[in-house]
Amino acid sequence: MNHIYVTGVGMIPFAKPGRHAPYRAMGAQAARAALADAGMGYELVQQAFVGYVYGDSTAGQRALYEVGMSGIPIVNVNNNCSTGSTALFLARQAVQSGAVDCALALGFEHMNPGALGAVFADRPSPFDRFDQATADLVGHGEIPLALRYFGGAGKAHMDEYGTQMSTFAKIRAKASRHAAHNPLALLRNVLTEEDVMAAPVMWPGVMTRLMACPPTCGAAAAIVCSEAFAQRHGLDRSVRVRAQAMTTDRPATFEARDMREVVGFSMAREAARRVYEAAGVGPHDIDVVELHDCFAHNELISYESLGLCPEGGAEKFVVDGDNTYGGAVVTNPSGGLLSKGHPLGATGLAQCTELVQQLRGTADARQVRGARLALQHNLGLGGACVVTLYERA
Repeated sequence: MNHIYVTGVGMIPFAKPGRHAPYRAMGAQAARAALADAGMGYELVQQAFVGYVYGDSTAGQRALYEVGMSGIPIVNVNNNCSTGSTALFLARQAVQSGAVDCALALGFEHMNPGALGAVFADRPSPFDRFDQATADLVGHGEIPLALRYFGGAGKAHMDEYGTQMSTFAKIRAKASRHAAHNPLALLRNVLTEEDVMAAPVMWPGVMTRLMACPPTCGAAAAIVCSEAFAQRHGLDRSVRVRAQAMTTDRPATFEARDMREVVGFSMAREAARRVYEAAGVGPHDIDVVELHDCFAHNELISYESLGLCPEGGAEKFVVDGDNTYGGAVVTNPSGGLLSKGHPLGATGLAQCTELVQQLRGTADARQVRGARLALQHNLGLGGACVVTLYERA
């Protein structure tokens, strides 16, 4: 496989809705940051893939026209919460195929306060089958759907393995400790397990408000290139994409009648399997992970889908401290979606930014000592999952 390098990354501080610049400014700022990090000009970028969920067509062009109008192909991407990593997947694929030597992946989001909702109410929802499965399995129509999706998945784990609600609180508290060292994170205040448990209850016995990520606005970007291009232009080659896979749903999503499947357990497990197989490594070889913790519940089940612990072993993994510094693998050193924030189109590229910094050894107080292999997991219901393995070259 031709080596594909992530030669530049950039992101802006994430912010609450209403406390951010227009999307075009956020996107341009992140793109410029990635170009500056790479030490190259926009004129060297040959294609761009721009991700966002809430925005009109060609918003990607509007953002990148602030950086330059070079006439390159710009492709707009929308794949729900995996939008940013889908843009990265397409950029990496374009370079790996030989279609181009250098591509930019950019993601941004301008979100509204409160729970996610449909924008186009005059047509069938792409989530209608997911909504029906959730109604059949967990009910609770008075609870916002996103909470029912992921809270229901956590409850399925609780019902099968006896997992305690306090374990999800431990995950959230861990996220806050990590985010305290991330100047780009939205929420940097350190929480205890007790703080999380004492927060307003969203689903009795299952979830408090602090176990859910906040709506967030922001942008992030990455530049990927071939080895020959990097050599020719004297660009950084310290981090490369070792393997990457993207998967979508299979019949088990609905046929298994398990909320963990509805929120993508098997989709993630298959993407991870492909990545491990392509790279010739196993989950025990991974040093640091940025995974999709839109809810603490999804972080817990993702430990198992990614093979970081055995199925049914996630609670022990958390209680033993194997998900943080000094444990088996550091998960979400950035603070994750729970503390860093979750601007849907930017999330996958913010994860990429964090892991590239970890492998370069430039993550400051968040640094995972000796990190050599880094795994990224970005999930979008509806559905798509992208898993990427980065390697220190």
